[in-house]
Amino acid sequence: MAHILETSRLILKEFEISDAAFILELLNTESWIKYIGDRNVHTVSDAISYLQNGPISSYQKNGFGLWLVELKDPKMPIGMCGLIKRDDFEYPDIGFAFLPSFTGKGFAYEIAKPILDWANVRPGFESILAITVPENSSSIKLLRKLGLSLIEEIVRGEEQELLLKFSTGEKR
Repeated sequence: MAHILETSRLILKEFEISDAAFILELLNTESWIKYIGDRNVHTVSDAISYLQNGPISSYQKNGFGLWLVELKDPKMPIGMCGLIKRDDFEYPDIGFAFLPSFTGKGFAYEIAKPILDWANVRPGFESILAITVPENSSSIKLLRKLGLSLIEEIVRGEEQELLLKFSTGEKR
């Protein structure tokens, strides 16, 4: 399992198939369903497919993706954070999600900030984007704290969902 980075409280590393039970739990939390959407991950087998076709595939294709956020003490998975390359966006976007008992404790900022710093020194990351639903006030607050600014409202997906698109701005 490739180790990406660590902070005083957290370890960021690549997902493995063995993380399927955690993915099943995370993707079925109320906040995931409400703010990110139902990914139809209802069994461990579904979670394995999600990992294989999502994060693990992205590591191989892009060299980055959504990574597992693990608490150092006690050692346990608490969320995910990372960069996603979408076909319809010019630049990668940052995403994050945590189990409900680990939100509001500064973990998302603690891990997202070094991810942005990591991306900032790599070619192809002239800007980092983020998208969220307008009602996700905690994500909006975090994105602003990370230095991203709202650049536009977009309508996306089959459901024609209204989303807010943020950006770090283009490097000069």
